[in-house]
Amino acid sequence: MVFHGPGDLRHEELPVPEPAPGELVLRIDAALTCGTDVKTLRRGHPVMIPRIPTVFGHELAGTVTAVGTGVRRFAEGDRVVAANSAPCGDCRLCLAGRPNLCEDLLFVNGAYGEFIALPPRLVAKNVIPLERSLPAARAAFAEPLACALLGIERARVESGQTIVIFGAGPLGCLLGLCAAARKARVLLVGKAGWRLERVRELGIGECLDASATDDVVGEVHTRTGGHGADVAVDATGRPEVWEEAVAATGRGGSVVFFGGCAPGTSITLDTRRAHYEELTLLGAFHHTPELIRRAVELMESGVLVPDGLITHRMRLEAVRQALDLMAKGEALKVLIEP
Repeated sequence: MVFHGPGDLRHEELPVPEPAPGELVLRIDAALTCGTDVKTLRRGHPVMIPRIPTVFGHELAGTVTAVGTGVRRFAEGDRVVAANSAPCGDCRLCLAGRPNLCEDLLFVNGAYGEFIALPPRLVAKNVIPLERSLPAARAAFAEPLACALLGIERARVESGQTIVIFGAGPLGCLLGLCAAARKARVLLVGKAGWRLERVRELGIGECLDASATDDVVGEVHTRTGGHGADVAVDATGRPEVWEEAVAATGRGGSVVFFGGCAPGTSITLDTRRAHYEELTLLGAFHHTPELIRRAVELMESGVLVPDGLITHRMRLEAVRQALDLMAKGEALKVLIEP
């Protein structure tokens, strides 16, 4: 699938790539839809999609079919996960241990296809071999799971804390799974409908129906004994929900702005609370090579099993239909099988 600009996604026949020196070619065994793809299809993406036309999709697992000269760590037949980016390792932020903010972050797209060529930097830094026991459909969660891990780590979520996640979509659920694995109490805020019911059935955490109350923030305070959340996370990317997340956070708590809002938007902040109640406001963007590896390890060990988030399975030619289902809130994750 080739992205030609907002609203323009085309099914095109392209030649199977040949690996250049340092590259790998994968046969894609499983790809997953993502809310970022939905937003990108709607309005483009200045960071992940700097040039068009380009191949599309970024959550995948596959099998190596060809190896470029100079590659020593992989061989034909290896099962791997490829992240969708690779930091340079040399800029000031990489050297400071924050490679997700790399000043020359290389993004790679092309999960919605039969084959993909991985560039040398990605092969060197962010391709991870898989155990035979890990299904490709689960392994493809590595990228979004690593993003969720970063959000949870930014807030330093600990056992016994209450974390309130605004947004019960796929990433909200992954954030909840990561927090629950740390023995935190998880409260997921979403709107009534089959998605919230599915999340409730999965048992990720307590569910709060935002459409059943005129005061979501007040309900959060009621459920936390009046204290508010220790950690609140926005996973909607809506400015008004960013404000609700701040309001729902208790004294000394942390707010994670995980969902990216549209360019040019802003929020109003109660500066008195931020100062006198020592609120910690945190952005959370993307992932790191270390967290991609940790995500794979957590899935291989069975600590995190996100399979229940897959609500549909479709073929490659149905990607646009799959993304439409996501946009309408009628799917959590769609597994794309070439």
